[in-house]
Amino acid sequence: MDKGLKWASIVTAILGGLDAAYLLIYKLTSAQAMCLGSGDCSTVNSSRYSETFGGIPVSLLGLLAYLTIIGIHALETRSRFLKQNGNLLAFGLSLLGVLFSAYLTYVELYVIHAVCPFCMASAILITIIFILAIIRLIRQP
Repeated sequence: MDKGLKWASIVTAILGGLDAAYLLIYKLTSAQAMCLGSGDCSTVNSSRYSETFGGIPVSLLGLLAYLTIIGIHALETRSRFLKQNGNLLAFGLSLLGVLFSAYLTYVELYVIHAVCPFCMASAILITIIFILAIIRLIRQP
């Protein structure tokens, strides 16, 4: 197992978690100053697409996904199940994240007509994690 890839994935997931936490705080507080001058951030974060059907903020789902990926990697050496299946779980979760991010990016560009830079950062970070997961799966013994 390539420890460099594992740590790259963990660091990227930490950055994604921080980004998602920032977006969640913004969603819950609606503090305009948090947009850092980008009105598009406010437009995206106040749209109906910023919540799931049950009213759960999308940023909370992102935060939970990033934390789960961190947990999978952190426990790979301690859990027999994760040692055998951790790569596949991280791949599956990051694949779902990439697909959901692609949908949200489409919505931003073609439905809302506004782009949130923090949402784009999250889309890029989950894509990096996905690529790292693919490489880890290919290199897996």
